[in-house]
Amino acid sequence: MTLWRPTPSDIWQGRDDRAEANNALRIFQTLRQSEHFIPASSGIALMGFASDEGVKRNHGRTGAAQAPDVLRKALANMASHHGHERLVDMGTITVEADQLEAAQHALSDGVQACQQAGMRTLVFGGGHETAWAHGRGVLEAFADERVVIINLDAHLDLRNAERATSGTPFRQLAQYCADRQREFQYACFGVSRAGNTQALWDEASRLDVTLVEDLHFRRDALSTLDAVLAQADRVYLTLDLDVLPAGEMPAVSAPAALGIPALDLMPVIEQICRSGKLQAADLVEFNPLYDRDGQGARLAARLAWQIAHWWA
Repeated sequence: MTLWRPTPSDIWQGRDDRAEANNALRIFQTLRQSEHFIPASSGIALMGFASDEGVKRNHGRTGAAQAPDVLRKALANMASHHGHERLVDMGTITVEADQLEAAQHALSDGVQACQQAGMRTLVFGGGHETAWAHGRGVLEAFADERVVIINLDAHLDLRNAERATSGTPFRQLAQYCADRQREFQYACFGVSRAGNTQALWDEASRLDVTLVEDLHFRRDALSTLDAVLAQADRVYLTLDLDVLPAGEMPAVSAPAALGIPALDLMPVIEQICRSGKLQAADLVEFNPLYDRDGQGARLAARLAWQIAHWWA
């Protein structure tokens, strides 16, 4: 694959507790690393997308390109439990200069190859431009099935722009589906009315997007999710970390004024993971340049840990 590199072996390090017991293991000891991009017939393909070109184009705070390896390091020392042995590090695709579109094509191709081989994909972004590439790869892999996109996000990311940005991925996916006369099924949970213009709200209405606002998350999220999952053969979950309160997640391009606490997000994530329909997931918009004492990295890694653990 072009623009691809394997993950350096020194990223996956941690404390060795095997003197205590054979099963006193951590992620770095159970995760498998791939030196070449050769998808397996099963497992969870962990991939990085080192990009903040989309954030730059969207006039946000850059730095998310450094996220994949920072999140790997934060995940490495966490305890390994059921499900984590399925993780296979499949390396990182990097945007060179401003060539975002080429890298997005490479990620889409990699995701499609993994999915069609029998793997599921867990991607560490990068900005939310990751979602256009990841989502397209899943849609390509399951062209005849109902793929529902679930976005945990303060923003709709339905912007209209001349070039792809971190604010355009779901408009691009909607156009992809329209070009193929395919239903576009998109749900955004945690969306902030204060963070999206009326034009974006109108676009969501035109596309028949399922919405749960931040103010109504505790009341409506789980019941709305039941209806969304009932319409899906496969689910692509994308988790924009700016859905979290700024006090919990300062390390993003656009910190949330309100946000959804992690403990409120967890039941939604668990229900998606245990549905048996989750095919792909990513965590995006983590920006290490604005982290405080590794707080954001640890929380993002814990979310990834839970997804892998709950993934049915």
